[in-house]
Amino acid sequence: MCRVFRVSHSGYYAWLTRRPSQLAINNELISKKIEEIYHSSKGRYGSPKITKKLASMGMDASRPRVARIMKGKGLRSVITGKFKVCTTESNHSLEVSDNVLKREFNAKEPSEKWVSDITYIRTQEGWLYLTAIMDLFDRRIVGWSMSTGMTARETVVAAWKMAVRNRSVVRNILFHSDRGVQYASQEFRELLKDKPVQQSMSRKGNCWDNAVMENFFKILKSETGYNTVYSSVEIAKKELFEFIEIWYNRQRIHSILGFLTPEEFGKSILKQAA
Repeated sequence: MCRVFRVSHSGYYAWLTRRPSQLAINNELISKKIEEIYHSSKGRYGSPKITKKLASMGMDASRPRVARIMKGKGLRSVITGKFKVCTTESNHSLEVSDNVLKREFNAKEPSEKWVSDITYIRTQEGWLYLTAIMDLFDRRIVGWSMSTGMTARETVVAAWKMAVRNRSVVRNILFHSDRGVQYASQEFRELLKDKPVQQSMSRKGNCWDNAVMENFFKILKSETGYNTVYSSVEIAKKELFEFIEIWYNRQRIHSILGFLTPEEFGKSILKQAA
């Protein structure tokens, strides 16, 4: 072989016993970490967020370098496609609140501004309706409900009751949603009556007035699969619980939060305040 490849015997044995260079060791370590992060995110992270996760671990790697390693290993983010679905039934004669939020999606403290919306989840047993309430302070989903019916009691009322259990309302809070019949219903308005809550609703046909919640559902649909049809309602509920409570609230890094998770962001603010 040495004669065929015109390599000296001494050169061959030097190569055989040579230790890996520091660069090769570093590449191997980064490569393994990239695979770990990718698989722990269930393939949801692309090179930008994997780069941020590496940096949080003290590992220096540029985004192009991470992208090259991912491409070499055949690792590609599962997030593809587009999401657009209308769940708002606004053709009703119920009272509609003014748009007080006015696309001011930043909050300085918890329970200052909450936003909410409802989306459809497809299963082989029929539709499952997911109602979610997000605190704009840390982008955490503080309340949610899953139901096979669309009454106010099953959707927004149930989600609200979870939200106030998870995060107390001790001061004036702005609650924004679309003009859906569930949010405008007498049952939901009675629930908010005599509480320090001001309702706000998007302008008719203007999804941008509730863009943060629209974006949450876009994330949910893209990271669980746009074309996913769950085999049963119970399986869908289990998958959505895992996505919201384990992945989105506690593990998924958010660019708007400085690439921290909602849980990490909340803890960091409390630490600064102390």
